[in-house]
Amino acid sequence: MYFLLKPILFKFDPEKVHHLVTAGLRRFNHFPGGAAISRALWHMKDPRLEKKVFGLTFENPIGLAAGFDKNGEFIGEMANLGFGYIEVGTVTPLPQPGNPQPRMFRLPPDGGLINRMGFNNLGVDVVAERIATFRRNAKSYQKGIIIGGNIGKNKVTPNEDAVSDYIKCFDRLFDVVDYFVVNVSSPNTPGLRALQEKEPLMQLLDTLQKRNNKNGISRPILLKIAPDLTNEQLDDIVEIVQKTGIAGVIATNTTISREGLTIEGDVKNETGGLSGKPLTQRSTEVIRYLHEKSRGAFPIIGVGGIHSPEDALEKINAGASLIQLYTGFIYEGPELIKRINKRLLDH
Repeated sequence: MYFLLKPILFKFDPEKVHHLVTAGLRRFNHFPGGAAISRALWHMKDPRLEKKVFGLTFENPIGLAAGFDKNGEFIGEMANLGFGYIEVGTVTPLPQPGNPQPRMFRLPPDGGLINRMGFNNLGVDVVAERIATFRRNAKSYQKGIIIGGNIGKNKVTPNEDAVSDYIKCFDRLFDVVDYFVVNVSSPNTPGLRALQEKEPLMQLLDTLQKRNNKNGISRPILLKIAPDLTNEQLDDIVEIVQKTGIAGVIATNTTISREGLTIEGDVKNETGGLSGKPLTQRSTEVIRYLHEKSRGAFPIIGVGGIHSPEDALEKINAGASLIQLYTGFIYEGPELIKRINKRLLDH
């Protein structure tokens, strides 16, 4: 069904299509029997798919990457499509509209997307309450879904005050999410990537780790990094993860590189982060480098250009404990989740 709709959907603005499709998915799931049909079509339940990583048990290793469900609106619907975990965000302390539209562009010949969304979200208070509401009202089969909180800073917050923004998000989401992702690698918030430098990053992660205890409970904290880091910078990442004791790394975010694109016209020159197939090889290289350099000392979530079961296996064989989809999900549809899970069972 998706491949019948896809040529039509791809004729319209990507952001508008996103809202149209997610609203339709929500209506379908709320229709009597809709959720059951969705789960029957795409959801796979098999104990062999379960993965225990940083103390959490994932129903399967395929997650929805941050950026798709920025405001925690579609957790149940995405779980019904077969995702083993959902990462919400990126969330900032205050609501912000993000960058002016248009701000998302498809590159069909390359299987890619360029986005410069700019952390558009409704703010951490709204998102925290939505996740809490989902937890309260979740069906029995959704009680165990793992939810991650991807946190960032507001655009107007200067870098020297960035730590306070991350603390606000961390504290507000602590009771409702299962793990945290510190996003300092989006190319769409001015100056944000400077926080990946060794000293500010160490300070930020140290500060969050010191707060990471509430009534004897702590949450895994992961760091999401850019694919554009040099090997020397990746060496720093390994050292920082081990020194701060955070749970692991998500590799990788979108790239600012435009190398190898075949699409004609000005669209490839749009500013923003590039995702999808053009990122497949580089994200796998980063995963393998981190895994080998650290000797597997910490878990890695692999994301970037997973459009097939073979892409997923490459990430896992390179050292990823879990994987995430976004652009591949848009291009291939929900069947991709099921295809990867089937391949994992056969692997």
